[in-house]
Amino acid sequence: MTTPPRIPGRLMGIDHGLKRIGLAVSDPSGLVARELAIIQRSSRMEDFEKILAHAEAQEVVGFVVGVPANPDALPGARNHAASVLRWLDHFKKTTTLPIIRWDETLSSQDAQALARRAKRRYDAPIDDLAARIILQSYLDALHEGLTEPPVLDDTGTSG
Repeated sequence: MTTPPRIPGRLMGIDHGLKRIGLAVSDPSGLVARELAIIQRSSRMEDFEKILAHAEAQEVVGFVVGVPANPDALPGARNHAASVLRWLDHFKKTTTLPIIRWDETLSSQDAQALARRAKRRYDAPIDDLAARIILQSYLDALHEGLTEPPVLDDTGTSG
């Protein structure tokens, strides 16, 4: 049996929403994700600064960004997946850390169920829970050998 790949640090999960951005972070062993914060969207640059400040405080070595799968979208049509990918193109310019795109299908529904179990108010934001589910899905796939870890250089950054 092969040993699951080890990540030399924490990963941050990101759930990009129209009004808010949910953040989650893994434990140092890369086994468990927990919700971290919800950022109220303002400008792209302010959003990126807040994300990167959380990433620095948590000593993050990479990002896992939820991207909606939209197989029915017409080429060139405006949809949430296209919006997230455009946002991601801008975010890539602000960091040298690796960014992994991960399918976020059903993460909002799973987050709603998790919020009910945690007794969150019905109108409370769940973006952080969605980020946690996205990140945990990636971590589980990584440890099951279904995906690759982020590529880091000898200094712990992408290279």
